[in-house]
Amino acid sequence: MPKANKYLILLLATVLAYVLFEYYRPKPLDWKPSYQNDHKIPFGTQALFELLPDVMHQPTIKTIRLPVYNFLTETTLPARSNYILMSQELTVHGSEMPKLLAYVRNGNNVFVSAYSLPDSLSKVLGFKADEKERAKADTTLRQNFTNPQLRKPGGYNFFHDDGRNFLTIRKPEHITVLGRNARNEAVFIRIQYGKGQFFIHNLPLAFTNYYVLGTKTSDYAFKALSYLPALPTYWDEYQKQGRFSEEQQSIFRYVRSQPALNWAYYLVAFGVFFYAIFAGKRTQRVIPVIKPLRNTSLDFVKTVGRMYFQQGDHDNLARKKIQYFLADIRERYHLNTTVLDKDFTEALAHKSGIPTEEATELVRLLRDAQKSISLSEADLLTLNSALEKFKQSEPPGCRGIFRI
Repeated sequence: MPKANKYLILLLATVLAYVLFEYYRPKPLDWKPSYQNDHKIPFGTQALFELLPDVMHQPTIKTIRLPVYNFLTETTLPARSNYILMSQELTVHGSEMPKLLAYVRNGNNVFVSAYSLPDSLSKVLGFKADEKERAKADTTLRQNFTNPQLRKPGGYNFFHDDGRNFLTIRKPEHITVLGRNARNEAVFIRIQYGKGQFFIHNLPLAFTNYYVLGTKTSDYAFKALSYLPALPTYWDEYQKQGRFSEEQQSIFRYVRSQPALNWAYYLVAFGVFFYAIFAGKRTQRVIPVIKPLRNTSLDFVKTVGRMYFQQGDHDNLARKKIQYFLADIRERYHLNTTVLDKDFTEALAHKSGIPTEEATELVRLLRDAQKSISLSEADLLTLNSALEKFKQSEPPGCRGIFRI
């Protein structure tokens, strides 16, 4: 009898050890391209979505969980706005196309990034989304912007992309090419349509967490989105997650599709029902305290900045501050930041309203930092103080526009 108990204990210990091992084992990284704005996986878009309000100078970015037709017909929209659609495949049905075209024709902007684009849209706008055969796949293919102010020496490499997708221009009179690959094929175009614009981009991986947070590619997404004006912006999630309702969540559908889980669901439901009948009157049900959701975008930005600072990557952090500051100057004051000379200094002082002496000192710091091979912690602190002083010195009507 004691021998049997020893084997039973050994069996239970083995089962328990296996359960604990499976429970605490690190989950494998999910490399599925979801493009969802609430996914932290490499190919989700949570990082970009949380940084987007600062990029677009908007208090918030509205998430849309409706089809294009319902959104454009049932939503009260401002006079002008931006509509961003990012997914593996863009689907626009026949009844939705006229509404989308009318939306842009009236002065709004649509930014689309997808590998597969509907023929109904491409035929109207005068382009075609092409794809090379698999034998010509090239994961080392470089991408770059055509604008000299946005171009990066050496270009950008998104090595998880096979480099087979590109855009063919059919009506060049209305299309401006904003980005090309190393084969000189268009990958990013702007199409003037009525009073508004379509921005067509066919490399959506560039906007995912992996590349937005990557050191060598972090600025690509923000440069691409800098073509959008600072207007109320809507982010489409219907293409990836469908309508927002409890019965349409994927987890619930999976539970209902599995016989064992379905029986467990009914057992729990009936158990809760009988408990409410026989025991619900005996005790006062607890009223839950629901805390309001808070905006974590600023916390996310501070965390990323703190990460660079704590890791001692002062040079990288300082150069990113300079890059985003100059990008804001171009957007806000329409100044050419290629050469930081005396003319630029005088124009900056005139348009921002700060004294010429402060503008001269700020431009000197920026110019010295750009020329430096490596920036120390002291250089970073000095540069940050100068940028904060510039923000505080702006007139009240402009204060708060630039956020690092």
